Formats: sequence, structure tokens, C-alpha cells
Amino acid sequence: MAVSSLVGCSFCLDLGYFMAHHEGLDLDKAQQVPRWRESEVFTPLERDVLDYAEAMTATPPAVTDELSARLLAALGAPGLVELTSYIALANFYSRSNVALGIETEGLAASCELGPLAVASSR
Repeated sequence: MAVSSLVGCSFCLDLGYFMAHHEGLDLDKAQQVPRWRESEVFTPLERDVLDYAEAMTATPPAVTDELSARLLAALGAPGLVELTSYIALANFYSRSNVALGIETEGLAASCELGPLAVASSR
């Protein structure tokens, strides 16, 4: 959802929030992803993951050695590879949807989920 928020894919954000609801994930955290830097609901590891997602999404990518090292220590090599692959896939979906004009379908609203937080400017 961090990738979708940064890229501006309303469909992916809507789907992510909907899926979080159906998977029983923490909806307070899911709702706060677009403003994760200001929110106090995330752990230090979750903040590193969100930072990594945004750094991978930047053009050009802005992943630092320090951030990669912290994630490697916390997740292990297989975990870091899986995270990186998932973020790359999220970039593919989000950027493709935005380019094709695919927008939100109201999935989250159909579950009576509250609105997502609005991303703050950095």
C-alpha cells in the first residue's frame, strides 16, 4: 500500500484496504499507510519496510546500504528477497493501473471501512 500511495493508484489502495479487512489485519495500520511517517501505529521494523518500499519506488531508486542492512538483519536474506520481489510487483501493478486509468472500485466502502488517511507532503 505504501507503493500505491506514492504512485497514486487508488485502485491498489482500495484493494489493499479491502484485503486487509478480509485477512483480519490491523485496519488502523492499513488505514495509516499513506501517512506512515507521521503516524505512531508502526513499529521500527514496519517503518523500515515502508521506507524501503518508498525508496524502491522512487525514480531513480533511493535504497541506502544502511536501510538494506537493517532489513537484512531483521528479516534474513530470504525475507529481504521476498520483500523486494513483492515491492517490485506492487510497483508493476500500481504503475500499470495508473497508466491505464484504472481507478478505485469502492471495495473498501462496500465493507463499510473508513476512509484511508491522506498522504502528507514530505
